[in-house]
Amino acid sequence: LYLYSVLCMQSHIVGHNAVLYNKPFVESFEETPLLVAVLTYMGYGILTLFGYLRDFLRHWKIEKCRVASERDEQKDFVPLYQDFENFYTRNLYMRIRDNWNRPICSVPGAKMDVVERVTHDYNWTFEHTGTVLKNVINMGSYNYLGFAENTGPCADSAAEATVKYGVGVSGTRHEIGNLDKHEELEKLVARFLGVESSMAFGMGFATNSMNIPSLAGKGCLTLSDELNHASLVLGARLSGSTIRVFKHNNMQSLEKLLRDAIVHGQPRTHRPWKKIVILVEGIYRCNIHLLYVWFRKKKKQPFFHGLILLTCSHCSNLNK
Repeated sequence: LYLYSVLCMQSHIVGHNAVLYNKPFVESFEETPLLVAVLTYMGYGILTLFGYLRDFLRHWKIEKCRVASERDEQKDFVPLYQDFENFYTRNLYMRIRDNWNRPICSVPGAKMDVVERVTHDYNWTFEHTGTVLKNVINMGSYNYLGFAENTGPCADSAAEATVKYGVGVSGTRHEIGNLDKHEELEKLVARFLGVESSMAFGMGFATNSMNIPSLAGKGCLTLSDELNHASLVLGARLSGSTIRVFKHNNMQSLEKLLRDAIVHGQPRTHRPWKKIVILVEGIYRCNIHLLYVWFRKKKKQPFFHGLILLTCSHCSNLNK
């Protein structure tokens, strides 16, 4: 499950972990060597030039075109394939496609069995050889907690829950789909995060894209970190609110946008914003620290009343 918690930045919530945020926070990154950066850009440039050359050859039927295209009878409809958008896929990604989407024939545990495949047309299509590569180390998987294993405590608990509750709830939680396990999970998450309550959803992308429109709408302002996940960006767009982007982990940029929004209000009418929503990613630990410190610093000069949506789809130690 992807667990999300809408956190209102108020003193009684911040006080739960106030001591943790008094510590200095230092974040540093290793700079990319100039030679590596130059060679990387040169490589992309060369691949792009060859991509345009190959598209030219495909257009004049000199090279066989294997790219999906629209049928003639579908030309009047909205196109399913955008030629320019697929440029990267057919000319760059296709060269290394054999490293992704590897078929497996076992559970995606710490080790798994991979089906061997070969290609005779430079990764456009693949054929299975019938050979299975046993006990390959799984270095990239969403199976963080071992839920995909077919043995062990997770599998046993899943089997017991299936026998007791069935394979589905046949309805939304608002109607007949609410179980005691849902409420137990939400209380556990709230206690772990140190907040009053929480809500658990079964899909992270839909949580952001579908719930943000219920928090903001027309006449509201959304301030979004420039590196936010696509689900946050989509949710902000669907809400119909005005969107402004602040620099990543930059509280000065955020404060400037907040002050301008409060001083000038909405465009043209200059009416106050109905609500100001700040969207940040919990996976950026610096964001959490800076937001708490910044709001505690401004507590004696309150000029902002709004909502902060702190999302975390790949980490759970939000209060660490």
